[in-house]
Amino acid sequence: MYGAMGTVCSPGASAASSTSTKLPSSGRSCYRELARIPGLYPTSYSYSRSPDFSRSKPLTSGSCTLSPASCSFLGSSSRRTPLSLPSLIPAPVFRKSIAQKLRAVNEPYVTQSIRNERSEGESEVRHEDSRDDDVQLNEEGSPSELHGEPMEDNLRSPSSPPASPSAPQKGQLKIRILYGFLIGFGCLAIVLAGGWVYTTAVAAAVWLGTGEYFDLVQSKSMTKGMEAPPPVATKICSAICAAMPFMTMYFGGRVGMALTTASFLLATVLLLQRGPRFSQLSSAIFGLFYCGYLPCFWIKLRCGLAVPAINTKLGSVWPVLLGGQASWTVGLVVTIISMCSIIAADTGALFGGRAFGKTPLNEVSPKKTIEGAVVGLSSSVAVAVTLAHFLQWPTSLFSAAALAVLVFMGSLFGDLTESMIKRDAGVKDSGKLIPGHGGILDRLDSYIFTGALVHTFVKIGIPLFGV
Repeated sequence: MYGAMGTVCSPGASAASSTSTKLPSSGRSCYRELARIPGLYPTSYSYSRSPDFSRSKPLTSGSCTLSPASCSFLGSSSRRTPLSLPSLIPAPVFRKSIAQKLRAVNEPYVTQSIRNERSEGESEVRHEDSRDDDVQLNEEGSPSELHGEPMEDNLRSPSSPPASPSAPQKGQLKIRILYGFLIGFGCLAIVLAGGWVYTTAVAAAVWLGTGEYFDLVQSKSMTKGMEAPPPVATKICSAICAAMPFMTMYFGGRVGMALTTASFLLATVLLLQRGPRFSQLSSAIFGLFYCGYLPCFWIKLRCGLAVPAINTKLGSVWPVLLGGQASWTVGLVVTIISMCSIIAADTGALFGGRAFGKTPLNEVSPKKTIEGAVVGLSSSVAVAVTLAHFLQWPTSLFSAAALAVLVFMGSLFGDLTESMIKRDAGVKDSGKLIPGHGGILDRLDSYIFTGALVHTFVKIGIPLFGV
């Protein structure tokens, strides 16, 4: 019934009792800002006997002088006496009058505090979907509000230094490094196991990556001006891509005929749909090649090159529990060197770009720089040469350096390809599967084209050119 708070006393009496109506957050914060100004509120009020405010005398308390009309702005009496002035102002109108009163006060602290509150409110609306469960991050990336606490208690004065925007970035970097180490050790164990364990892990990654690829293709930004494949086609394509690593392992790497048959089946399903479009066929066939066929080269590399590396000292002492000397194959050695070179290239490009990056590398990914690419290439070559010297394969350090260059080019090309897909889809990450890294495609995009390049180099380049 009553939208204001405060007291208005009967004539000749002081404010003995008061009632306050709870206001929304913005109203309470504005009232608190008025309360912080010394001398604005008198400690007691008394009116002249005449209820006509035009003839009543102004009231003074300390250095503040208020007219009875301005006192009536503050609230209503809890006693319903004939001379009391209950406020009939609704809450929205009351808040509007508070804002007008604040604008009339020439205090920079008050105006700056209100600006901070408004900016925090706008940031909360814009980032509502990306809220953390504990701390809300404002536009500068600093913690702004704990859930359940009123916003006015978190107002910062203009003299207080702003929070460091690099704190959340450091936290994200720690999470990324932690999960990177966990994934790295897990992948090393899978690579050492080889066989069907390795094949099953690759098939699971292919299944998840194909799902993320079609989620990107079916996004609203991607489908502007084109038609996305129907759900039945995406499910069939995902199943075929997940089966390709098993077919590669079972048939000894011969999956060319399987890819042709799968493409024909997928094209038939799309043509039988109502109103087929070429964009549907092209995106589905590219997904079959990108997510299914290219990752199968890692099966050919690890399990297909089964020649024992008997000339290496490490192979002669390889533990029997891991298969003995016969399990220390060329495929195992080249897979370890290639994966470590990819990790070195990505890590070197990340930190090198942050430290020295000034020249953009490509418009597809503006954050990638030429300086970061140079550091990534140098890191890849250094790791490949070091591992080749330690594992004693390949015997020529020039071969190891050439392998590292191919690995870097494949990883960079795969990264840019996925960045182009995400750019058209209007998203930053392909998914949220891995904390600090994004989706499975964000983590494995550098491996998609690299396996085919390394397999071709080992099978053709080394024997043909003797490098």
